[in-house]
Amino acid sequence: MSRRKPPQPKLEWAYFFDLDGTLIDFADTPSAVRINADLRLLLQRLYRATGGAVALMSGRPIADIDRLFPRAPIPAAGQHGLERRRARGGIARHAIPRARLQRVRRRITAAVQGRAGLLLEDKGSSFALHYRRAPRLASYAHRLARSMLAAAGRQFCIQRGKYVVELRPAGKDKGAAILEFMHEPPFRGRTAVFVGDDATDEFGFATVNRLGGHSVKVGRGSTVARWRLPHVRAVREWLARAGARR
Repeated sequence: MSRRKPPQPKLEWAYFFDLDGTLIDFADTPSAVRINADLRLLLQRLYRATGGAVALMSGRPIADIDRLFPRAPIPAAGQHGLERRRARGGIARHAIPRARLQRVRRRITAAVQGRAGLLLEDKGSSFALHYRRAPRLASYAHRLARSMLAAAGRQFCIQRGKYVVELRPAGKDKGAAILEFMHEPPFRGRTAVFVGDDATDEFGFATVNRLGGHSVKVGRGSTVARWRLPHVRAVREWLARAGARR
C-alpha cells in the first residue's frame, strides 16, 4: 500500500488509536511503559476539540489503559475489542467460556515456569506470551499458544503481534469495535480514522477502508492501510496539527 503521509487531521473526523507502538514507544514489558504529560494533554485537547470522538484501541485491558491515562476515562476498546467502554460510559464485555478459560490459565501458567525472558500476561479474558526480552523463545511461545487451543476449544483463537502471541476468545477484534463505536454519538456520521502499527491493527485498517475513512500504518511492514507514518513521534506531530487547526 501507499507510503504517503496521511492528510491534515480534521476535527470533524472520528479518531481511533492503538497505543503501544503508535502513541507510545515499546518497553521491555507492558508494565514498564510510561506516559508523559505531553501525550495526555495532546489526547485531552483532541478529545475536547472533536466533541469526544476519540477512542483508544488496545490489546491491553481497559483497567490497564486507565492506569496509563488515569484522569481521562475516554472511550476505549480493551483486549482487542473483548471489552469496550462506550462513548457515554459503561463497559460492555464479550461473553467467554469461564471454565475453559480457567483450564487454559492453569496449563499455560505451568508451561512458562522456568522460561527466563518469557513473560505471561494474564489479561483476565485472554493470555499474552511476550518474548521481547528473549527473542530466541519466539518459536516456543508460538508452539505453546497453539498447543493451548486444544484445551481452549473453537471459541478461542491465536493473535500474533510484535514479540508477542496471544490466546484469546474469538469473535471480537479492533475492526468490530470500531464499527460498534461508529454507531454511537459522537462518532456516528463522521469519517473514521484508525492509526496502528501491528498485525492486530489490520482488522481495524480493513474496517476503516470499507467505511471510506483513513487507515494509517505506523512503521514498516506490509499492510492494507492507505497511509503511513514512520514512528511514534511522527504520529504525535501529526495529531498536534489538529490542535493548531482549531
